[in-house]
Amino acid sequence: MKKIILLFLLLHTLTMPAQIIYADYSDPDVCEGTAGDYWLTASSFQCTPGLPILHSTDLVHWELVNYAVERLLPIEHYNTVQHGCGVWAPSIRRHNDTYYIYWGDPDFGVFMVKSDDPLGRWSKPVLVVEGKGVIDPCPLWDEDGRCYLVNGWAASRCGFNSVLTVRELSADGNQVIGKPILVYDGQVEGNHTIEGPKFYKRDDYYYILAPAGGVEKGWQVALRSRNVYGPYESKIVFNKNGIHQGGWVADKFIAFQDRGPYGRILHLLDVEWKKEWPMMKELKSDRMKSKKCKSPIKNQYQWHSNYQDTFGLTTNSGVRVYGYAVPPDFKNLWEVPNLYLRKFEGETFTDTLHLTITATNEGQQSGFVVMGRDYCRLSVELQDEAFVLKRIICKDADRDGAEESAIIGNIKAHSYNAGAKTNYECHLSVRLQCNKGGLCHFCYSIDGCQFTPVAIPFQAREGKWIGAKYGVFSITHDAKSKGWVDLKFCATPFNE
Repeated sequence: MKKIILLFLLLHTLTMPAQIIYADYSDPDVCEGTAGDYWLTASSFQCTPGLPILHSTDLVHWELVNYAVERLLPIEHYNTVQHGCGVWAPSIRRHNDTYYIYWGDPDFGVFMVKSDDPLGRWSKPVLVVEGKGVIDPCPLWDEDGRCYLVNGWAASRCGFNSVLTVRELSADGNQVIGKPILVYDGQVEGNHTIEGPKFYKRDDYYYILAPAGGVEKGWQVALRSRNVYGPYESKIVFNKNGIHQGGWVADKFIAFQDRGPYGRILHLLDVEWKKEWPMMKELKSDRMKSKKCKSPIKNQYQWHSNYQDTFGLTTNSGVRVYGYAVPPDFKNLWEVPNLYLRKFEGETFTDTLHLTITATNEGQQSGFVVMGRDYCRLSVELQDEAFVLKRIICKDADRDGAEESAIIGNIKAHSYNAGAKTNYECHLSVRLQCNKGGLCHFCYSIDGCQFTPVAIPFQAREGKWIGAKYGVFSITHDAKSKGWVDLKFCATPFNE
């Protein structure tokens, strides 16, 4: 797999903490590699491929180099869109030169994958802890080889939260051999909604680092004990700017901050040990130098659910997304599983997508979408053997919001004999310009060169636990005759 250099945005001010990745990598965790380098993973929820693997040699510059999971389990469950479910708050650890990733699925339990090479193929997921509400797991291998797992709890699934438990696993980390022991109740000390624990041992202390207080206004708590099962004493070690869950390595702490439509961007903090407590402070961004790096587009895209072969296929120049058969009472794209989307990267950015749209029947729609709880799509629809370009807006898509459409252009269709019927084809390039705050401006072109602006901008909005994403869609009311959209990964205009 080709390395995909992420877009990094460091703000050169004295008042903001160091932002190392201005893109949606929620609930990050990090470990040191065998070569003194670093590996990072993050929540991917229902999107696949999942569990992104990022690599760095300095904790500042990161490359997306792999994914650890191709499809989520149970496969049938995640073949449909399960917004906000799936991979929650993973942890990545290296033990005996094998890399392990554990994550909690709030509906099914704790899963684990492992690999001797983070760049290679990861093992099939193993269900280590079965049950609802078990989330945010992190393992710790002690000096004697015994393995322990700390985790949080999701009230939405089990009726309680704000507590952390520890249980013993088999030495290979594959199965539970002990019952969960409650080691900390955050409600007692005002650390409500404590979650996302990360497990460490330093000298004679066991440490659990965990955020409390909620995503937007929370704080970092450190727990320590000389016994793995406690009792643990606590201390708030950072409380500023809504910096939330993360991981500690090499006396640095990588954590996320929620930025609405951009999702959860990553920050780098210093860790200073004072009286055996890991006190954190902001690294000022003027202390580091970074560049915006251009990136190949291909592997930055994810499907909005488990990938199925009928969703779309890789081509020699990109990806083809086939029309998803929507029901007669179709309301909006929220339940369409084969959306092919990528993250916003950077507070401001511009990207151009080159599409070839093919329709086999009247009413089929394909095109470009900025997706979230609100979304905007530029939809090409076949009507009377020609294409109509529409700007379609949906507010509160997650609450069955209705779409509103307006015709903004017409595109001549190229027809060709496809055997039993005639196919209709056109080209469409869409240029997205994202300004501060996630305000999106669109332009479109039918030749890839001359662009026409769409008069009304769109305010992007986050999805469920993820930032806004953009990419392509295709829908049809006829499951037996699907149209499609081809997305080109090269930037060559169609007339060259």
